Amino acid sequence: MTERVGIAIWSDVMCPWCVIGYKHLETALESLAGEIGADIRWLAFELNPDMPPEGEESRAHIARKYGLTPEQAEKGRTLMAERARGAGFPFDYAGEGEAPPSMLWNTFDAHKLLHWALETAGPEAQTRLKLALFAAHFQQRRNIGDREVLLDVAESAGLDRQTGSAVFDDPTIAAAVRSEQRQAWDADVTGVPAMVFDGKFLVPGAQEPEAYVNVLRRVVARR
Repeated sequence: MTERVGIAIWSDVMCPWCVIGYKHLETALESLAGEIGADIRWLAFELNPDMPPEGEESRAHIARKYGLTPEQAEKGRTLMAERARGAGFPFDYAGEGEAPPSMLWNTFDAHKLLHWALETAGPEAQTRLKLALFAAHFQQRRNIGDREVLLDVAESAGLDRQTGSAVFDDPTIAAAVRSEQRQAWDADVTGVPAMVFDGKFLVPGAQEPEAYVNVLRRVVARR
């Protein structure tokens, strides 16, 4: 019988390590097919909660935030792109026409949409939306701080656009997202991804597939 492990992932749509970590987790779960499966849900974490509506060019933001030169920031982006390609999620531009600048956006509305997807359509639908948002940001370079873009992405992931449009101004959903963020702070989560296995075991950062295999087996063995 396949053992099921619940995995809660604090993550931001802007976070490259989050998609790399998830793809490595996915690889681990594929290697454990028939032995261990997972029920995954995504929790809100904003890397840049004060990001203005107009966003910021990613290299300029990284250089400013971490005190790097433009050359250092670009080198870091290149290394990150190589890791993403190796994980099976290349960051290469896949949209139409000339590639627009790589931007960072405010993601609070995206987290509202993700919470709504989980509550109304379940964890598989939430993961479909999360991956679609990762693709929209990293591969299509769309403005995922824009509500119409978010609804386009949600619709492409099989969610109802009209119902989703009411999510952004729903104070209950906004409060739920803030609650998830407070839970991260209470758990001393200061960076993402941060994965909690079986509600007990916190694994920070993007690990290699083999590390996730070991964690999953240890979690099941300790039950």
